[in-house]
Amino acid sequence: MAMAKTFDSVDTYLESLPDLPRSIMGRIRELIAAAAPGAQEAIRYGMPTALLEGSSIVYYAAWKKHVGLYPVYRGSADFEEKVAPWRDWKDTVRFPLGTEVPFDVIEMIVAAQVARLRREREPA
Repeated sequence: MAMAKTFDSVDTYLESLPDLPRSIMGRIRELIAAAAPGAQEAIRYGMPTALLEGSSIVYYAAWKKHVGLYPVYRGSADFEEKVAPWRDWKDTVRFPLGTEVPFDVIEMIVAAQVARLRREREPA
């Protein structure tokens, strides 16, 4: 879908999408902004990403049949139980278009990514 073109901003990426994936991607963008105030946006590897002090929080992309988040690292048993229905590859989750998107799970994933990045930045 959106991957055939090159985009100079998250806005231009989102504008290129049909209504359904655009609305899902817009909501993901809002969840990221709420979880990481001040995060910067960029296009990396042809996908929107949010950056926290230069490090990627999560990439998110719209495809023909799904919206994906990358990378989604392994977490606690509770985390994995909630993510399991959508986990596709080792560090990938996919939410099929035309099904209800679990924004609460996406919010949990983003919060976990932000927490991981903040832990990595703590002085030893």
